[in-house]
Amino acid sequence: MKSWAILILTMMVALPAAAGAQQAGGLKVENMVFCTAVQDRQPVGADTAFADTVGSVYCFTRIVGGSDTTSVDHVWYFNDKEMTAVTLPVRSSVWRTWSIKKIGADQKGTWRVDVKSPTGEVLKSAEFVVKP
Repeated sequence: MKSWAILILTMMVALPAAAGAQQAGGLKVENMVFCTAVQDRQPVGADTAFADTVGSVYCFTRIVGGSDTTSVDHVWYFNDKEMTAVTLPVRSSVWRTWSIKKIGADQKGTWRVDVKSPTGEVLKSAEFVVKP
């Protein structure tokens, strides 16, 4: 009888922990787009190459698997050098969010954004180019 009680107690402790791990691991980037604006929560002017006169580039992401206490980081790199990191809340299981980076006319080259989970895992990475 004691072994059944121990088994049931073990399952009661293990199942919620496993469910929490599954939920945290379920965070995904369903869509990631670089664009020149966001209107009505939709990307506008999506592309992977921009002129050096663009002024600003947005990184628009659609995140699935989150909750009201989740966040992601958009980490912006220019020629593999980290330029900035922005923490963005994810408040539901399907959430659209974006960050913006001003691009100087002298910042021609390859840009990259890594979308990271709260634990630092890279969920998705994408590049765009700024050309003369």
